[in-house]
Amino acid sequence: TVRSHRFVWGSRTFIMGVVNVSLDSFSGDGIGEAAGAAEQARRFTEGGADIIDVGGQSTRPGFAELSIEEERRRIVPAIEAIVRATSLPVSIDAYRAPVVEAALDAGADMINDIWGFRHDPEVARVAAKRNIPSVIMHNQRGRQIGDVIGDVRAGLAVSQEIATAAGLGSEKLIADPGFGFGWTTEQNLEMLRRLAELGDLGLPLLVGTSRKSTIGTVLERPEAERIWGSAATTAIAIMNGADMVRVHDVAEMVEVSRMTDAIVRGDV
Repeated sequence: TVRSHRFVWGSRTFIMGVVNVSLDSFSGDGIGEAAGAAEQARRFTEGGADIIDVGGQSTRPGFAELSIEEERRRIVPAIEAIVRATSLPVSIDAYRAPVVEAALDAGADMINDIWGFRHDPEVARVAAKRNIPSVIMHNQRGRQIGDVIGDVRAGLAVSQEIATAAGLGSEKLIADPGFGFGWTTEQNLEMLRRLAELGDLGLPLLVGTSRKSTIGTVLERPEAERIWGSAATTAIAIMNGADMVRVHDVAEMVEVSRMTDAIVRGDV
């Protein structure tokens, strides 16, 4: 249960809508002010989102890391405005403890850490202290690649160890295999094909393929024209075990997920 919203894993696919308050976001949908972020969150709520994910730091390949002060300056007003605008839970897409704490103080309800606590283990301690659910993503950037699913499994195991050491129980964790973070196009596609192999982790799975470069490479489309590729990868992710999908095009992906759920889960 996150801010009175209950997530029953396996019952249906849940939709995480992305609100970027970073103008250099890879997806081309960055918003520069809190009012715009709140308006997008309202649209996502009307479109059927289950949770809003707010990020101020672009994590596109080769990104320049913001100062902690600048990241806080971006995300705090946006989260406060979104909390006023919608009753949906809010997730903070950040990986440094001071930023995460500022987001939680502003009203965020969940942590989405693209480094799975491996960049800053203090994030796990913050999550444990506040009893906050957290997404632990495996990030392959800068790591030697062996077997795709094996590497994901090993990385997530380290994140789970950090969480356990901090006192954060596994019931608070959601696993993200890290589509697009350090993999080739072929390896990203392999990840989706083999996603079901991660089912024995015992954790709900979040998958974020929306508008990413693998889709652009396959379809030869710019970010704004990758909706059909996003739809295909979202459907395959759900078929292979995703419990939540992180998307930019909420209303469209809600329909994709409902149709896929009807096929996969018999949820009509």
